[in-house]
Amino acid sequence: MRSVSIIGAGCTKFGEHWEKNFKELIAEAGVKAILDSGLERKDIQAVYGGCMASGRFVGQEHIGALIADQLGLNPIPSTRLEAACASGGVALRNGYIAVASGLYDVVAVGGIEKMTEVSTEDAGFALGGAGDQETELFMGASFPALYALMARAHMSKFGTTEEQLAHVAVKNHSNAVNNPYAQFQNAVTLEQVMKSGYVASPLKLLDCSPISDGAAAVILVSSDYAKKNKLDKKAVEIIASAQASDTLALASRENLYETKAGKIAGKQAYEQANLTPKDIDFAEVHDCFTIAEIMAIEALGFCKQGEGGKFTEQGNTKMDGSIPVNTSGGLKAKGHPVGATGVAQAIEAYQQLNNNAGKRQVKGAETGLTHNIGGSGATAVVHIYRKA
Repeated sequence: MRSVSIIGAGCTKFGEHWEKNFKELIAEAGVKAILDSGLERKDIQAVYGGCMASGRFVGQEHIGALIADQLGLNPIPSTRLEAACASGGVALRNGYIAVASGLYDVVAVGGIEKMTEVSTEDAGFALGGAGDQETELFMGASFPALYALMARAHMSKFGTTEEQLAHVAVKNHSNAVNNPYAQFQNAVTLEQVMKSGYVASPLKLLDCSPISDGAAAVILVSSDYAKKNKLDKKAVEIIASAQASDTLALASRENLYETKAGKIAGKQAYEQANLTPKDIDFAEVHDCFTIAEIMAIEALGFCKQGEGGKFTEQGNTKMDGSIPVNTSGGLKAKGHPVGATGVAQAIEAYQQLNNNAGKRQVKGAETGLTHNIGGSGATAVVHIYRKA
């Protein structure tokens, strides 16, 4: 397997884009990534795009072809990947495999979702398809409800508190203040989170990620290609890529207080990179709900099982903590256009490792990790990065 590097990245602002359509978001992120890479369109040999539910959100399918068409990349192969909220991470992994295997030297990887074209109720129904339609969605279990069940199980088993969940939101909003691409560039207090009103107890409004529009793209090349063509100045190497799965329905799992797929993918990624959790300088994890971040840092070994709430409350995941988590603001504050999230996480790693993250820069960052989850944990993708 060949070494693979990111040499360019582009992202739209995440939020409600009433002034831009689906195609325009794709074009903005894709053009930015190509320009940032120093390559030309003719150099790109394949496209991998992550998108979850464009048919339900905007009535558009056949996204692979649309991306190539919109960016003037015909007739190269262009493929859409769908894995619910992990669609972007799975697209990144497939692009990585394509280059690492030697099939291509240069590929573009993108993620896109435009979620605000439909009502909140319709968006919730579309997102519900990321779980088990027959036993969950049909029975009225929304995703806030599913994660509320997971939160209650974690609280019952380990004594995690609502205040500890709230600390996740406070920290991520604080980070998003310094991210120009974030949907919510505003700080919130612990009191504001605690008083924000229940969506599905114990999860409150400010425990939940928003409905978002946005697109993100990166250019992947073989590391040798980057060096040969003098494109390695900003190159960030992907040193591990792992994916795992779990049962789609919560009722079929051994327990509700951990995400086993995330734990397995993390373990495999650490083994590939020959690293341990202590070697990671920062992480972007999937915090679609605040409990998801707590479960993620436990699954990834940044703290012991059951101690995620306390670990967060003690400040360990803040910018100046032992392991800064979601320096971008995370899904909670940066926004969560589901198909774009996994690629946007990689962009944060690219910026951090190039010392280009501005006021949210992690000092001395040399190794980063991204963790992208599909649904309630049925898909998990973990990547590890270092400056090439």
